[in-house]
Amino acid sequence: MRRKSAETRQQIIDVAYNLFYQSGFMRTGVDAIANAAGITKRTLYQYFGCKDELIEAVLEHQHYMALERIRRWADCITGKPDQMVMRLFEKLAQWADRTDWQGSGFTRAAVEFVDLPGHPARKAARRQKEEVEMYLVEKFGAQDLDDAEQLVREVMLLIEGCQTLALIHDNLDYIEAARHAALILVQNYQSTPVENVYPPQQT
Repeated sequence: MRRKSAETRQQIIDVAYNLFYQSGFMRTGVDAIANAAGITKRTLYQYFGCKDELIEAVLEHQHYMALERIRRWADCITGKPDQMVMRLFEKLAQWADRTDWQGSGFTRAAVEFVDLPGHPARKAARRQKEEVEMYLVEKFGAQDLDDAEQLVREVMLLIEGCQTLALIHDNLDYIEAARHAALILVQNYQSTPVENVYPPQQT
């Protein structure tokens, strides 16, 4: 009985994720999720007290799936820093070339709930981006770079930006342009220290 209950819960999460990714969190109603999962809305609410609770569970599940994908990518990211950047953006381009690709689900969640900073979706998006950034810092930190943390932060800006523009223009050339820009960044960090152009934080 417990196994069936766990399977039903996971089925709801899987169905909800697909619908959220295709149509957005706001536009996808509980009725549509229940119908797609082949259950009643009452049954759905037995597993999740409200839609926000379901969103939180979906993003928690997706968080681990996304990290696993990043780790698989990282297995191929070896060699010198410029080679690592090349492979990172190659993997990103391959992922974005899927017919069902609609960008990062976490980025879209943060945008949809932009006016609700305490919403579970915003927290999940922040956590996912932070962990990806830390993971890349670990990879690049082993290289002979002036400031791996700052380099990764700038590469993250390129990763997020190129996905957004690729979606807007339906053109993956923006990912190639981001790869080129990232290679220039790596060269700068390998040659001479980069001057800190960011103003000091107020204390």
